Amino acid sequence: MRGYVLGLLALNLLTLIWGTTFVVVKGAVEGMAPSLLILLRFGVAVLFFLPWLFRLPTGAFGAGIELAFWLFVGYASQTLGLAHTSASRSAFITALSVILVPLLLRLAGREVGPAFLAAFLALAGVGLLSYDPYQPPFNVGDLWTFLTALAYALYIVRLEVHARAFPALPLTAVQVLGTALFALPWVLAEGEAWGPVAWGAVLYLGVVATALTTWLQTWGQRHVPAPQAAILYTLEPVWAAFFAYLALGERLSPSGLLGALLVLLATLLAIRRSPA
Repeated sequence: MRGYVLGLLALNLLTLIWGTTFVVVKGAVEGMAPSLLILLRFGVAVLFFLPWLFRLPTGAFGAGIELAFWLFVGYASQTLGLAHTSASRSAFITALSVILVPLLLRLAGREVGPAFLAAFLALAGVGLLSYDPYQPPFNVGDLWTFLTALAYALYIVRLEVHARAFPALPLTAVQVLGTALFALPWVLAEGEAWGPVAWGAVLYLGVVATALTTWLQTWGQRHVPAPQAAILYTLEPVWAAFFAYLALGERLSPSGLLGALLVLLATLLAIRRSPA
């Protein structure tokens, strides 16, 4: 139970940090290529994990590369989406992974029990948040972000498996390195990608929002089951809306505020159930 509680705290801290990134990324992609931002943020992050890359347990490299692929698809599609949609809308659509995780687990034959109730409640909240009349209309950025939600759902499901099989730090090290390697061909394919760099954003995203958060997620999901973790991650759009309001002036309508409350209620329902 102690590990479960600490895992909950780690994942809740993670959502707060994630909530800040939408504003930072949106500002960064206005002046630099999304591909270069992905490469640099993960390139900075990998520097913190170099010692563990030389001490990998057997099998950890393959597991980390698989997770890195889903991470890359998620981060890349989200960064592309933020070039077209609002920071708060992006966070809300990303949170649709909450319903995709239990669905994927059910398709795999796993019993997820009452997690579905909290997931559907969170989905209703995300729906109210996503289609807030104060937000911009549906656009191509939202389609990119739907891909983000699917990639993150697959990542959460697979992370639960690998995080219980390998130590958190070596597994995190491979994930971060692999994501940077996946981003490199994208940058090379875009000759114009090597342009101005928002180094303040890159350093914050690399150190805090990539190195720290990837480790927190990998460690936290050793102790918190995937369906509950996915529900906890829906706190991210609540924090994102808060920071988008402070930094960008984006605001929520009454229906958006109701959606945020539903997400919080779903989170409380999820964490009331102790792990099996």
